Amino acid sequence: MRRQTQFLIAALILISSVSTAHAATSAVNASTVSPTLQVSVTVQKAIALTLSQGAGAGACTVTTASDYSISFGNVDALGINTPICGSKFDPTTPGVSPSAYYTDYKVTPMFTNQSSTTATVTAYVSANFATLSSILSVVQASSAPANIGALSAMSTSSGTPTSIGTSLASGTALTRYIGVTVQPTNGATVSGSDTATITYTMTVP
Repeated sequence: MRRQTQFLIAALILISSVSTAHAATSAVNASTVSPTLQVSVTVQKAIALTLSQGAGAGACTVTTASDYSISFGNVDALGINTPICGSKFDPTTPGVSPSAYYTDYKVTPMFTNQSSTTATVTAYVSANFATLSSILSVVQASSAPANIGALSAMSTSSGTPTSIGTSLASGTALTRYIGVTVQPTNGATVSGSDTATITYTMTVP
């Protein structure tokens, strides 16, 4: 009888020790369990650059189809046409110097989990006007232009792009100005519709 009692006690101790080993997920004769869950992720760097309509009165709408786009509508070298959006500068010397049509717009850099806290943005004309490049030029400015001379030609070279901004913080919108100048040139193929493409590049050092 004594030996049977010892065996029973030993069996109970063994069962108790087995239950205790799995007490994290289940238990008997207990009112609390403490299971654990491991959560694993791989954090990746993220980066985005958006263009949007400026805040100025009459600023051109920046559409967001497959690519961003804006349109000034009808333009002319004498500045007779009023743009459908934005502003214009009449030529300094009508018939000799160009007119300009321009608008403000916003450039917003966004980046996360990068090693740097600032970014740079550049741009260049990656596809110039196809048929009217002799009279049309893409121009830009970093601040509101007071006259046509304050608008400078945007680079047409990817190797030497135009600076849009440096030391830029994520999520802070920049106001910039973009437009076209129209030269008063006469001859063949100097009127009609045309489009140029600007490529923007943001880099987080």
